[in-house]
Amino acid sequence: MKKQTLPKLPYSYQELEPAISARIMKLHHDKHHAGYVKKANAALKQLQTEQPNYKQVLKDLSFNLNGHILHSVFWQNMRAYQQNNAPTPTVKKQLAKSFGSFANFKQSFNKTATSVEGSGWGALLKSPTGELQLMQLENHNKLFLNNFSLVLVVDVWEHAYYLDYENNRGQYLQNWWQVVNWDDVAKRLAD
Repeated sequence: MKKQTLPKLPYSYQELEPAISARIMKLHHDKHHAGYVKKANAALKQLQTEQPNYKQVLKDLSFNLNGHILHSVFWQNMRAYQQNNAPTPTVKKQLAKSFGSFANFKQSFNKTATSVEGSGWGALLKSPTGELQLMQLENHNKLFLNNFSLVLVVDVWEHAYYLDYENNRGQYLQNWWQVVNWDDVAKRLAD
């Protein structure tokens, strides 16, 4: 596996305000995500040694590489703040087909993400046959997703929102919809 790199954000730190502050974005991207990349690369390097502790190294690699992958999707799933951010008609139709309506989808997604116990992610996934499914990913555990693709993810680890929202995860999620990049979601649904 090749060395992992920290992707650049497709927007400035300030562009997600007021939904997510520049302070959080800078810490989240430059410290947290960069840390996952650094530790994933360290684990990959350890696997090349003569006698690595495979159990521990693979555990570290899984946690950090999955953290890197999920964050890389998360950054692309967002764009500059828009007061009335709405999905494209095609995306809205696809979500309504799977969840009854866009309002039902949004409510179910919020419930999924809000109820993650401890740290993790709320995720909209697409099966190999095109079916859409909501799921919680505790910590960075996406190993069990066999052939499902990530469509829309939201980070609900406290570092993603605590400086702005304290322990009000629900308010963070309500405001997060104003920065969802529906063009990226459309692309992922089409893939």
